[in-house]
Amino acid sequence: MNNTTPPYALGTFSIAGATPFAGLILGQRRVISLRALQPQCRKLGHDLLLGATLLDVFDAWDKNQAAISHAANYLLQHGEGGLPFVDVALLRVHAPLEQPRQFFCSGANYRKHVIDLIIDQARDPATQGLSAAAARAYAEQLMDDRAAHGEPYIFTKAWSSITGPFDDIPLPANVSQPDWELELAVVIGKEAFHVAAADAYDYIAGYTIVNDITNRELVHRQDLKAIGSDWLMSKSLPGYTPMGPYIVPAELVSDPQNIRILLSVNGQVMQDETTADMIFGIPRLIEYLSSRIRLFPGDILITGSPAGNGSHHNRFLQAGDVLEGMLSGIGIMRNHCIAAV
Repeated sequence: MNNTTPPYALGTFSIAGATPFAGLILGQRRVISLRALQPQCRKLGHDLLLGATLLDVFDAWDKNQAAISHAANYLLQHGEGGLPFVDVALLRVHAPLEQPRQFFCSGANYRKHVIDLIIDQARDPATQGLSAAAARAYAEQLMDDRAAHGEPYIFTKAWSSITGPFDDIPLPANVSQPDWELELAVVIGKEAFHVAAADAYDYIAGYTIVNDITNRELVHRQDLKAIGSDWLMSKSLPGYTPMGPYIVPAELVSDPQNIRILLSVNGQVMQDETTADMIFGIPRLIEYLSSRIRLFPGDILITGSPAGNGSHHNRFLQAGDVLEGMLSGIGIMRNHCIAAV
């Protein structure tokens, strides 16, 4: 299993209400703006191509990856060398990509999670009248068949729902089943269209964490049953997508299919699984998505939620709850739920 703290990562930060800036963080503690890092990159023989945001960094990731990697490793070995680093405790940590061009979600992509949903929601007519053991056996066979012969299920959500890794999550009074879904998020590093699964990792810039908050009672449209799920209205409220804390470059994540996902509510563990339980792995998701959708640098693809959602525990979010999410080798997020005003 990957350890929790990467040696370096990229993030978006601000101080004293000033304009946010793209920065490099070493050991999740010391931060330097990428603009201030440019001279060091040049000394090491690399150009660092920047714009106003971290999205601009990913637009030129083919060049910037080497520049950032060499500079970060040099600083880790030789120290800060008088460069203007600041302690992250003095900064506000924003979502690393607050306005990606596109935001995609992989639904029903964890085997145990989908099996639990089939049993807990009892919406599949084939489970009616079955014992618990028989219903589970049916659901397990369904997932095995899907993995062998099926395709991923991918939809989109509004990036206006994105909030920071330590920001509050506002819960409106007119929702009754706000639920958590802690997920590994993939950040695309270059334009991708018709990408084969074997080549998919070449198109990934890095990884981060997303908690895909979902109002369960809004998912299934009772007035439009033939149409099915309404993911947009159930998932895209303001503040419903905590993201971060940072983006860990792909070269620092040795095995993205073996990352522990751990989420607690008020200190009680609710989700504890690894990305190995995905029905469709990351390469297959990218192959499927890019078969019809052109992807761009900085696009976000969240890869599905493991078992242990509130719908399984019959316990939904309410004001006052504290969510803590950890992905090994990526980082930790902590969010308080508040009543929306």
